[in-house]
Amino acid sequence: MKVIYHCFGGSHSSVTAAAIHLGLLPRDRLPAAAELMSLPYFDARSRGEEGEIKYMGIDPYGNNVYAAGKKNLGSRFEALLYDLAAALGLPRQELLLLNTSPFVNRLMVLGGFTSRRLGMTTPGRPIVILGTRRAYFQLVEFVDQHRPLWEGNRR
Repeated sequence: MKVIYHCFGGSHSSVTAAAIHLGLLPRDRLPAAAELMSLPYFDARSRGEEGEIKYMGIDPYGNNVYAAGKKNLGSRFEALLYDLAAALGLPRQELLLLNTSPFVNRLMVLGGFTSRRLGMTTPGRPIVILGTRRAYFQLVEFVDQHRPLWEGNRR
């Protein structure tokens, strides 16, 4: 199965959720700023990389886990990927798209805009990290809610 977490820019909530899924971040405590910054792609995408699906790793069940940014595509992003998968002969049950956008808070938007869009990482990163930490346990719960969809996929 291919599990793709997606959000607006693909730099914060989707990367964090994918890392939780893969066990790269703890489930029982807030991660330190250094733990978030050590994640591949966290606050690291450049303008124009939206839409790129970045490989994050493989989980213990053999599922490939990715993070993606969809910019302004909204629900059309999922429709596009499901249609593409069908055109390529990939059964729908082999693709799981999980939208982390509902967990993005104002601090994540402000920090992400400052860091990624304006290129001002010094003021932006602490703000986006604070926002990510505030949304963290909601992301853990979101990942865990979807666990049954990929747990039985052991190969």
